[in-house]
Amino acid sequence: MNADERGWCLGFVRFACVLIATLLPTLAHARQPNVLLIVSDDQGYHDLGCYGSDEVKTPQLDRLARGGVRLTNFYVTWPACTPSRGSLLTGRYPQRNGIVDMIRNEAPDYGHLYTPAEYAVSFERIGGMDLKEVLISDVMSRAGYRCGIVGKWDLGSLQRFLPTSRGFNSFYGFVNTGIDYYTHERYGVPSMYRDLKLTEEDKGTYCTDVFHREAANFIEANHDRPFFLYVPYNAPHSASNLDTRIRGAAQGPPEFKKLYPALLPHDEEYDKRMNAKYGRETEWPSKENRRLEYVSAVSAMDASIGKLLDLLDKHGIADDTLVIFLSDNGGSGGSDNSPLRGHKGQMWEGGNRVPCIVRFPGRIKPGQTSDALLTSLEVMPTILKAAGVNLQGVKLDGHDMMPTLAEGKPSPRTDMYWQRRDECAARVGDFKWIKTSKGEWLFDLSSDIGEKNDLAATQPQRLEMMRSKFAAWRADMDASPPRGPFRNY
Repeated sequence: MNADERGWCLGFVRFACVLIATLLPTLAHARQPNVLLIVSDDQGYHDLGCYGSDEVKTPQLDRLARGGVRLTNFYVTWPACTPSRGSLLTGRYPQRNGIVDMIRNEAPDYGHLYTPAEYAVSFERIGGMDLKEVLISDVMSRAGYRCGIVGKWDLGSLQRFLPTSRGFNSFYGFVNTGIDYYTHERYGVPSMYRDLKLTEEDKGTYCTDVFHREAANFIEANHDRPFFLYVPYNAPHSASNLDTRIRGAAQGPPEFKKLYPALLPHDEEYDKRMNAKYGRETEWPSKENRRLEYVSAVSAMDASIGKLLDLLDKHGIADDTLVIFLSDNGGSGGSDNSPLRGHKGQMWEGGNRVPCIVRFPGRIKPGQTSDALLTSLEVMPTILKAAGVNLQGVKLDGHDMMPTLAEGKPSPRTDMYWQRRDECAARVGDFKWIKTSKGEWLFDLSSDIGEKNDLAATQPQRLEMMRSKFAAWRADMDASPPRGPFRNY
């Protein structure tokens, strides 16, 4: 081989090395990535170390944030469980997919324990997500993914509404909005299912431990193929128990309460106060007790999440797995939503703005923070795009957020709308409008994230513009093909 030929060969080798190095990140994701979607229940905006808490111990979620991007301007579509989760799994506003309110019974709020016959015909038992709606599990399973859910379902408990009838291959969890962490009952009614059948096989075991076992088993069984695993924990939602001493707080396991010695003296403290619904004085956990139960439930969930991340590492699939974590709505009970105003169930930022973390090695640079306006409506389009799945014939209300998170491009979202019964709100740009039976407000969130300075009286033109934007959104929702179970058609 002469000098020219050797030079040509060396040049070609160098070129090939550069080309391979350039393509490696793309090749790593040429296969369909796994998806791990994790949802906490009623977690406060401030209640993670990576979101500024110096009290709540969340080392594993902090680890997740260090490996990806932490979103500070992220919203859900409703300030409480059911509609928020319906939007997450359909990529559509509640007013478009038909789940515009909670699927729950209120009689237990007044101390009533349902008989089996009563419960069988109650709305909590017979309501569910419209069967015409396409869930992300339907789409992913058709694309060859193994789909599993472990934890809280909350979109119907009749067999036709359950996860394994909606595209999931397996389901272990509870079907309604809340349970006792140990009995797995909702106000005395057994609520845990394996696939289509009610089960009490794990009664007495702390539910976060049960959910972790099942999620870990799913990963072990499916790590060698593309999977979509949805893990909606019930922590740190308050326990659904008729006993107000239990019901008034979450339930944290003793070993995690030890992480909070400053709160431990409050473990047995209760306040006696009038229960307006019961019509009599009852005992409730003290404020400090609520906080202890809440933070220990969060830390127990955090530990479970860490072990799931360890499993991804163990099987060498962490780099091929898109992990998304968020809370289903703002915090309540013993939570801390600061610096936001309000809490779960309200239109203030504390009801709808939630923590969210996204990790996707090779696509998202680690240790990032994004203040782009993004929402849970973006989760389904993002997952489908990452999986290379094209969904036809369904109007989605979100977009793929990967260009924003991975490339720093501006978010296509410029506005967001909410309605809960007669309460409504809109965000357009940096401005937020709220209207309830108690009044009407306008805020500039760019300088007033705590919603303290009402601009409604000083900016009437902007106020009118916000009303008009909301009315146009509402008209769009009303023009959508009707969905049940709330809409009259």
